[in-house]
Amino acid sequence: MPLKARYAHTNVVARDWRGLARFYEEVFGCVFIPPERNARGPWADDVTGIAGVHVRGGHLRLPGWGDAGPTLEIFEYNKPAEGPEPAVNRPGLAHLAFVVDDVAAAREAVLRAGGRDYGKLVTTEVPGAGTITLVYMADPEGNIIELQKWS
Repeated sequence: MPLKARYAHTNVVARDWRGLARFYEEVFGCVFIPPERNARGPWADDVTGIAGVHVRGGHLRLPGWGDAGPTLEIFEYNKPAEGPEPAVNRPGLAHLAFVVDDVAAAREAVLRAGGRDYGKLVTTEVPGAGTITLVYMADPEGNIIELQKWS
């Protein structure tokens, strides 16, 4: 029998958490939910497994879900680990998806706010599901985002 659970948030680690939060606020209408997180000390070391860690960041309310919906948690670490750039086909979490009214207009908004193209905008029929217009893009820190509209 499955656990009784409720989805809470998705975490994105940023080089500049405030800058990345500003991008999601400006482009998608996410809203910062106080308080700002400022975690350090023995408990933070224990939960992360990183000695001397200092984590700063915050939660953003995602659009379309109201006050009780899941959030996007953006954290910045004083000891960031380097790794490969995100890729849509790498095992693990791949992208954040947003439903938008106009994919082309949303693409332009992402570009204006410092994001970049990752793939091409396409419209295709999905048998049994309908027609989808979508594009993969990257936010200013390279995290992949999907913009989509079903019809």
